[in-house]
Amino acid sequence: MTYIATFYSHFGAMKFKKKCDKCGWPATLMPVPRTLSSSCGTCVRYEGDTFCPTEEMPDEAEQIVRVLDDGYEVCWMAEDS
Repeated sequence: MTYIATFYSHFGAMKFKKKCDKCGWPATLMPVPRTLSSSCGTCVRYEGDTFCPTEEMPDEAEQIVRVLDDGYEVCWMAEDS
């Protein structure tokens, strides 16, 4: 499945991409689709079996969505969003 994680900071996005790489999940830093967020402008698009490659949620994550043919499905959202 394909997911997109948005972040409150560019550093958080870069850190998460490294976690994905370490877990063997293909991941790419890219601009955030406008329909998802405008926080830091950078997100991580990645492939995986579940929406998070580790047991703990990524630092500075805003939300994680699953990419659908007709849009997005929210899998997780930070409590303060």
